[in-house]
Amino acid sequence: MAFSLTQLNAIEAAIGSGQLSVNYDGKSVTYRSVGDLIKARDVIRADLMASGALASPRLSNRGPGSLTIFSRD
Repeated sequence: MAFSLTQLNAIEAAIGSGQLSVNYDGKSVTYRSVGDLIKARDVIRADLMASGALASPRLSNRGPGSLTIFSRD
């Protein structure tokens, strides 16, 4: 099944707010638990990554890195 970024965003918003109902594209789905929401999110995320619509996550959650070098010249 082809999923959309709209569906992923709706499920992630529901997870963040603790709501069990998700609305997207005029449709409404009510899940039984937050665990079910997380499982659905993982399936949608994997499908979007496989199709190339979503980049795979980085290994670090620290954001972009930079290096600063100081010298005593």
